[in-house]
Amino acid sequence: KGKFSNGKIEGTFRQGNFSVPLTFVPNTENFVINRPQTPKPPFNYDTEDISFQNPKDKNTLAGTISQPKNFDKNQPVVILITGSGSQNRDEEIFEHKPFAVIADYFEKQGIATLRIDDRGIGGSSQGSGNDTTYNFSTDINSAVDYLMSKGYKNIGLLGHSEGGMIAPMVAAGNKNVKFTVLMAAPGTSIDQLLVQQNYLAGKSMGQSEAQLEANKKINSGIYGFIKNYSGNHYEKDLHEFLIKNFKDQMNEGAIGNMEQQISKSWFTYFVKFNPDEYLSKLKIPVLALNGSLDFQVPAKENLEAIKKSLTKAGNKNFRTEEIPGLNHLFQEAATGAFSEYSEIEQTISPKVLAEMADWISKFKK
Repeated sequence: KGKFSNGKIEGTFRQGNFSVPLTFVPNTENFVINRPQTPKPPFNYDTEDISFQNPKDKNTLAGTISQPKNFDKNQPVVILITGSGSQNRDEEIFEHKPFAVIADYFEKQGIATLRIDDRGIGGSSQGSGNDTTYNFSTDINSAVDYLMSKGYKNIGLLGHSEGGMIAPMVAAGNKNVKFTVLMAAPGTSIDQLLVQQNYLAGKSMGQSEAQLEANKKINSGIYGFIKNYSGNHYEKDLHEFLIKNFKDQMNEGAIGNMEQQISKSWFTYFVKFNPDEYLSKLKIPVLALNGSLDFQVPAKENLEAIKKSLTKAGNKNFRTEEIPGLNHLFQEAATGAFSEYSEIEQTISPKVLAEMADWISKFKK
């Protein structure tokens, strides 16, 4: 969302809870976007576009099953779960198609995949408008049921970012899920994660320490209010809270924009979410990966929290790994800054593709 002024477009890019300033300027040179990893037909494996119903929320999901030719349905099939924001089945961002790349690589290693359009995107029907992460988890449960109905018996989940919250939610309550891969998944409470995420985003944009601390105080206060709120007039009470506590730091327009974003059902559920509630129940095999240059889901704190939760569950078959030099999208990056996502031609590190496929291949029969 932005405004055109002085020959350029200035605005804000938002993806779920994450937002950063973004400016577009004219480019007089011939500009070609190169995404060398994006799969191109003909493919040496089978693909089928499918759709299925979510009986709980009464919506329709559309997606693509890709699998090696003559696939044995006792072998692993992985449901790919997108991150925050509305995304298509390829988890497309800046013309990168991470899930298409992952699916293509997995198929060549004998692993099938199902990737799905988010609600209201591609072939999937609209949601209610008040959908939360919980509602999205019912979509994935329906995907598991769909695969079971088609005879697939060795079903795993792979979730990226918010998808890494959804995967444990589903796996903890669905005995048909046999293994889970978490890519840049939150392990700490989400209010804690958001404070750290905003701090690191500001730091990457060159904000002063005074600005960073001021914003940290504002964010901690707001997320604390949301997390602990138990009243009956949320929007009214939120407005009064913001005016009372932050009128000196934020003008009326900024407060209005803040209210619009954080009063949504998805956001309030998100802020109150604690991954430990589900991770601490997981006893199936888990692989959790993060990049060392990820400032949306910082590796050290979140991997440690995931490890702690899985240990609490008594899980004897999990591995966590921080991979040097990778950003939130698992691209090989210089700094991890958001601006690099579109500049980097690589969609996902080959090391990550190989590591995930090698780990999943352990569950072949």
